[in-house]
Amino acid sequence: MEIPVKMKAARFMAVNEPLQVEEVPVPEIKEDEVLVRMKAVGLCGSDIHIVNEGVTKTDFQPIILGHEPCGVIAQVGSNVQGWETGTRVSIFPIIYCGSCSNCIKGHSEICYNLQVLGVHLDGALAEYMAIPAKNLIKLPSNLPFTVGAIITDAVATPFHALIDRAQLRTGESVAIYGAGGLGLHAVQIARMAGAKQIFVVDIKDEQLERAKQLGADVTINSKYESPVEVIKKRTDGLGVDVAAEFIGLQETVKQAVASASIGGRIVVSGIGPEPIQLMSTEKFVRKQLSLHGSFGLTKRTVEQLADLAANGRMNLEDSITHTFSIDEVNTALHYLHHKIENPTRIVITFD
Repeated sequence: MEIPVKMKAARFMAVNEPLQVEEVPVPEIKEDEVLVRMKAVGLCGSDIHIVNEGVTKTDFQPIILGHEPCGVIAQVGSNVQGWETGTRVSIFPIIYCGSCSNCIKGHSEICYNLQVLGVHLDGALAEYMAIPAKNLIKLPSNLPFTVGAIITDAVATPFHALIDRAQLRTGESVAIYGAGGLGLHAVQIARMAGAKQIFVVDIKDEQLERAKQLGADVTINSKYESPVEVIKKRTDGLGVDVAAEFIGLQETVKQAVASASIGGRIVVSGIGPEPIQLMSTEKFVRKQLSLHGSFGLTKRTVEQLADLAANGRMNLEDSITHTFSIDEVNTALHYLHHKIENPTRIVITFD
């Protein structure tokens, strides 16, 4: 495969400014890296936090955004073993050291030296990307590149939150706050995990209907009714075993905590600028609640999801509601930011 000198890339310049699609040099790989030709890159709420809100700060500008990558290996570094050109791969989007105490414990998602693609270093919204070989996950031949892209964050993040952090178990009840891309995948994950009762809370009827189609037992439009009251009523006053928040708002975090049962677990994966405010310490302690933050995902999570999707345990192709070319990246971000046509996942695709 002939490697060009220049490539097209979408670069972030400043908050509330369009990304600039420009010709930049194709990166040179180090001896432990591979060069991946991009085939699909998912867009995410985190990109909106960077481009439109300024909530997430990048280490430098201009920077190539994109942290949900999937493609084909185009070149292999001199010290890389076990990978060949032409191999289809998804990419774990967190660069981790592998030697700090958290990495050694298996928590590379909170590596003390972590760098996230598109935040701390150039990301995947480009025709090529250099990446350490240890970040590669082989993409099964029966999965499209678009699915290979979204499993690296949009699906792996709720999986990490529900399964790894909250440790949702078969026969437990769960409330999911937010029926966007993360929340809708959380519904599928909760159903696959054997949850006995799945509540979903949102303010858009269209998203709640999608949640019901994916396996939600009870959907609640919080514009018209109190999710805490509905959940308590439907659980004989007990509340749910696990409450998961995928929005990042102070109010929905409070609702998630209030809807949890005595001894319940709350996991917060949504990101926003507001502080978390729960309840009195007396009430929190007497209910013996567990509150978990959940950041990102692990490489193992992506590997598990690739296997689950390849074996038909999850239908993720229907999650991809819109695709755009890299030249249309600003239109794609506009659709995502303003929820035009109720997108679940938007993916940038490459020839």
